[in-house]
Amino acid sequence: MFTLSCTNWSWDADLQIIHADVLLKIDGDVLIDEPLCVDVGLPALLYSVTHDAEPNRWGKVDEWERMPFFCCGCGDPECRAFSFRVRHSHQGSLELTELEEREHGEPREHSSYTIALQAYRTEVVFMARQFLSHIQGLDYRPYYADTAQVVERQLKQIEA
Repeated sequence: MFTLSCTNWSWDADLQIIHADVLLKIDGDVLIDEPLCVDVGLPALLYSVTHDAEPNRWGKVDEWERMPFFCCGCGDPECRAFSFRVRHSHQGSLELTELEEREHGEPREHSSYTIALQAYRTEVVFMARQFLSHIQGLDYRPYYADTAQVVERQLKQIEA
């Protein structure tokens, strides 16, 4: 069972980031249950629906497909982030592995989970649509200026 939910969406106008209360639960294990920045890693999360993903929390801003999926409230992935590796299988599922990234070394792997691709896709797409709905009408100018456009483009590719 895979659950990804975001509630209580908010916008920090000073930091230009979007927050939500994030719950990530897999097979009864609660991996995340706290308020987090969701927009920095949302393009990478969407990318992981159709591609294998390997995070690099110290990557350049234009390496959006390698950002951790969720960051602490400041929005800086270097501060604190939840990093996951995604590997797709040919059986309509994917493997999601929790990672503890290290700047100068291989990441430490924690728990791995097998998730039905359709369930993963449904939850991630719903979250992305919530995001796009939330930012409508905001003077949203994120550090990675193309965040909203990349989210829209990724959604179109997933739903094609």
